[in-house]
Amino acid sequence: MNPVQLVESPIELSQWEKSLQDVDSGAHAWFAGVTRRKTKASDGQIRITATLHYEAHPTMAVKELQQLADQAKDKFGLLKVVIVHRLGEVPLGQASVLVGCCSAHRKDAFLALPWIMDRLKEDVPIWKRETYEDQQTEWIHP
Repeated sequence: MNPVQLVESPIELSQWEKSLQDVDSGAHAWFAGVTRRKTKASDGQIRITATLHYEAHPTMAVKELQQLADQAKDKFGLLKVVIVHRLGEVPLGQASVLVGCCSAHRKDAFLALPWIMDRLKEDVPIWKRETYEDQQTEWIHP
């Protein structure tokens, strides 16, 4: 299974856990970004989210995600990196992104996760449309 993927079905951690197995690994760390009910909208108001919808330029997004995984390995001494991002509609309570990494020691894995997520949100051509309970929508580059 390719450790960097865009998917259109629910992301289940159990499907990805084995991808980090490595006899030299002493630590596995995971982050799942999940659709929550309340969101601070661009106008500063707290809005009630009905659903999220993600779109991407698939070829460019996968290329950027792979580069990001490779950079994280180099920067933090990681053995393996998994990045899975969902496209299409993501209902409340479901994951839109899953990032995992393994390293010899826990500190490297713990430090890598926020760095990967920050870079993903800045650099990868994936866009999010929030639909609120009142049916208003807002496009966001996550």
